[in-house]
Amino acid sequence: MSNKKRYSMLASTAAVAFILAACGNGDTDDNTGNSGNGSDTSENTDENASPGDEAEPVTFDQRVENEGEPIDGGTLSIGYVSDSPFTGIFSWELYTGNPDAIVMDYTMGSLFGYDENYQIDDSGAASFDLDQEANKVTITLKDDIKWHDGEPVTAGDIAFAYEIIGHPEYTGIRYSGDFANIVGMEEYQDGASDTIEGITIVDDKTVEIEYQTVGVQMLQAGGGVWSYAAPRHYLEDIPVSELESAPEIRENPIGFGPFKVDNIVPGESVSYTAFEDYYRGAPILDRIELETVPTATAVAAMENAQYDLFVSMPTDQYENYENIPGYTNLGIDDTAYTYIGFKLGEWQEAETDEDGNIVEPAQNFFDPESKMADKNLRQAMAYAIDNDAVGAKYYQGLRRRANSPIIPNFADYYNEDIEGYPFDPERAKEILDEAGYEDTDGDGMRETPDGEELVINFASMSGGETAEPIVEYYMQSWERVGLDVQLLEGRLHEFNSFYDRVEADDPEIDIYQGAWGTGFDPTPEGLYGRFAPYNYTRWATEENDEFMEAMTSAEGFDLEWRQEQFKDWQEYFMDELPVIPTLFRKAVTPVNNRVGAYDITVGENPDTAGVGLHTLYLISEERATE
Repeated sequence: MSNKKRYSMLASTAAVAFILAACGNGDTDDNTGNSGNGSDTSENTDENASPGDEAEPVTFDQRVENEGEPIDGGTLSIGYVSDSPFTGIFSWELYTGNPDAIVMDYTMGSLFGYDENYQIDDSGAASFDLDQEANKVTITLKDDIKWHDGEPVTAGDIAFAYEIIGHPEYTGIRYSGDFANIVGMEEYQDGASDTIEGITIVDDKTVEIEYQTVGVQMLQAGGGVWSYAAPRHYLEDIPVSELESAPEIRENPIGFGPFKVDNIVPGESVSYTAFEDYYRGAPILDRIELETVPTATAVAAMENAQYDLFVSMPTDQYENYENIPGYTNLGIDDTAYTYIGFKLGEWQEAETDEDGNIVEPAQNFFDPESKMADKNLRQAMAYAIDNDAVGAKYYQGLRRRANSPIIPNFADYYNEDIEGYPFDPERAKEILDEAGYEDTDGDGMRETPDGEELVINFASMSGGETAEPIVEYYMQSWERVGLDVQLLEGRLHEFNSFYDRVEADDPEIDIYQGAWGTGFDPTPEGLYGRFAPYNYTRWATEENDEFMEAMTSAEGFDLEWRQEQFKDWQEYFMDELPVIPTLFRKAVTPVNNRVGAYDITVGENPDTAGVGLHTLYLISEERATE
């Protein structure tokens, strides 16, 4: 299942609060670096901003080593910069928001490691084998992997994660085509079977999963095979419908990562202690203390050396913390992009017969009569906004205009030849004129081609200094081409309530601003497929269905053929434009100089000092201030 994560649009890779994990894989439990999380905010743009106002690209190191002898144990203090509290759902199967993903990364554990190309390798807790002819995946656990209560992690725990997500009473959002592709999963989800036919526990460490079809995307971290296990012995007596609120999830969670949860203050902080039986070896640190830090006070906290590490530091404030003594800023191209989405339909729940059997699966339904259904209107709105200037002026070169929903990190699949939608307000006006959007009553605002009033309601999230100025800039830009775009209820909305309304297809929302964490698999089915709950636009077409099927088909093992499918799809997508990809970005991680080594390079050996969480160490009792 693709590790797609939804981000809030706010002030930082997380300062903005956010990813909602759209499909949920790819993050390695013992990795200090790129987890595919990100998001931030921006400052104001003047109305004459132009692509000529370009900032020089900023380059960063991805590793820092500080001289000094390691101290014995110690506590690493982490400031998680976010204006949205974590909800405290410590379950990969049940969580939805990036704040929860952040706090789980230190403790819950994941099965697979990956290399510099995000392909699954043998560096994780389990090995992975894909048998193309048999349509089968075999997952084999390594020796001596234990849950935090001392019980062994077993093949049954891997199977249990699938049983939770596929259960008829499952309350989460992870179920998608990747799970329905497992032999017998639909019968299990329908309640027609108590077991999943395609999942076989071979022995205590080995599980086989048979699929109806397999594709090359399954070789990617987060590319179609669930990356996590769930402790059957700890959770199986709790009804699946009650798991999300259970104390075993919210208050006393257990995982198999390098640190175990000691205390949770919901939405505010988590205390972790070293797990001495961690399968890679006991952590060097004694403890980790994580606290949420509002974006407004993050720079001050760094100036006062309050934390050893800042996660999701706002990139829109980079110039304010670029040279703070005592810290080294590491940076990496983020596996994320911001976007403006158009509401084009609604999510339809599954249809069942009189016996409760599903006869039509839950899916996105495109409504050709929706306010934003005309792609000419969507394209005009894209040309009307200057994202080159937004990236340069608000992010000091740390963001740049996006031209595709596939990020450049996936170099083999990214179509760099697509122009996208550079700032061209005259072209926007021309498109609107030709499509029949004219000002028929002389008020300066265009009506629909049918002569009806056109007011477009725009939803966006709060958080960070630049959230509101950017929204205002976009609305002013659309006004200058004659479109009346109004901020939903006249205000920005808190991250969780924002996504609740977007997910529920609130009819008051016509367009919305969000961000996606792509995870480590370029396959876009989890975000833009017909059966993907995270396809919040509800855009669905037969041609798009064909592209999704092709990308995940057996033919995709021919990589050149698959790459061409991706590039053709990007051209189709950017013409249809269910969302406007607005900005690609970098993620910045400030590291205090008392941390001995810290490395965010993708695919590094987890046992290298500074890479795996268990390898982190401190070289001073006091934080560095110079």
